[in-house]
Amino acid sequence: MSAVAVVLFTSDLRLYDQPVLRAALRRADEVVPLFVLDRGVARAGFDAPNRRAFLADCLADLDAGLRERGGRLVVRTGDVVEEVGRVVARTGAQEVHLAGGVSHYAARREERLRAALGSVRCALHVHDAVITAVPPGQVTPAGKDHFAVFTPYLRKWEEAGVRDVMAAPRAVRVPDTATGDPLPSRRAVAGTSPGLAKGGEQEGRERLRAWLADGVEAYGERQDDLSGDATSRLSAHLHFGSLSATELIHHARHKGGPGGDAFVRQLAWRDFHYQVLAARPAASWADYRTRGDHWRTDQQEITAWQEGRTGYPVVDAAMRQLLHEGWMHNRGRLLVASFLTKTLYVDWRVGARHFLDLLVDGDVANNQLNWQWMAGTGTDTRPNRLLNPLAQAGRFDAEGDYVRRWVPELAGLAGAAVHRPWAVTGPERARIDYPEPVVDLADARARFERARGLN
Repeated sequence: MSAVAVVLFTSDLRLYDQPVLRAALRRADEVVPLFVLDRGVARAGFDAPNRRAFLADCLADLDAGLRERGGRLVVRTGDVVEEVGRVVARTGAQEVHLAGGVSHYAARREERLRAALGSVRCALHVHDAVITAVPPGQVTPAGKDHFAVFTPYLRKWEEAGVRDVMAAPRAVRVPDTATGDPLPSRRAVAGTSPGLAKGGEQEGRERLRAWLADGVEAYGERQDDLSGDATSRLSAHLHFGSLSATELIHHARHKGGPGGDAFVRQLAWRDFHYQVLAARPAASWADYRTRGDHWRTDQQEITAWQEGRTGYPVVDAAMRQLLHEGWMHNRGRLLVASFLTKTLYVDWRVGARHFLDLLVDGDVANNQLNWQWMAGTGTDTRPNRLLNPLAQAGRFDAEGDYVRRWVPELAGLAGAAVHRPWAVTGPERARIDYPEPVVDLADARARFERARGLN
């Protein structure tokens, strides 16, 4: 048994169902719960204001939970490997524990930690099934290192099962020699979205309880209902690990029914993307399957898309929701990604970067690979599908309530007419301060099909 162990928190900022912390507590008399505000994350361009503010909430909540158990969170700022080394040297820790990651950055961090800690005879323990429910690489097709198609992956994923949920620890003893910096403050973060949700484990657990009580049972029927806003809104808590994917699976299955099954399926999609990225780290910036695209770079059209001024109300509503909340409905994400990459025929990396600049749940695996899926360069078995925003609006915002919520200049239009403001005639049209469509949908489809060699 070690006298002191360090727990390096990364994307697992919770006390409930926390295998990394539980393992360290079993093996050491004292534990240093450590989070490093890693300057490498900022240099890589992932230190967006919305996520930085949500992170501050998570760290404050984690510190409060640890203090209730006699401990505290140690926060340090700098290079993650150097700061872990300093804590190890100061406390005499013999072990460092952390959750396994899948990104190129996470793999490099683990490699550097292993080398640095090995030189001072400090063991590094990397724990699986913490950030994902089923670890990447646990289920693979015969003769290959990962599944490239979701449906066969889902079958194997379900057969693999998930571990039991762990209770939160009752006590955490932290050595006095462990010192750190003040906790970051949400109030100190500039440039956040006005409607950004609050972070932290307790907030996540309250949202989870409400979702299980009134939401999950109808999820299968309502998950694409834009105006109904019937999704769980737990994605940011999954991204930061203030909630456990494993615990969510157990809860959803316990509730049973098609709603619970549909929700579990979405969590399986999350694991699917993690196992793809673990096997192909370059997919975060390069085409998983190249289609020989020669993308357009019309900056005016890109800006119109970013600002929610394309002239297609359902697309603009989703983009304005992103700007206001730092979050977007899942059906909206598909719509705006299809519009950028196939209707405007703009490189998926432009959209993925804009999402990462704003999304509080911005996640390299799910953001980049969902963008690739929609662009047709990823794992979609129908790479040339193109979502018509008018048809999609008719299916998922039939009465236009979602559009009226986010595009107030169209609030006076009744019913489904809100989706075609250019068709309004007479004096009413003159009162609508809304742009004409940036592109004709039929022309855009023909252009895309020519580019992909489909006609």
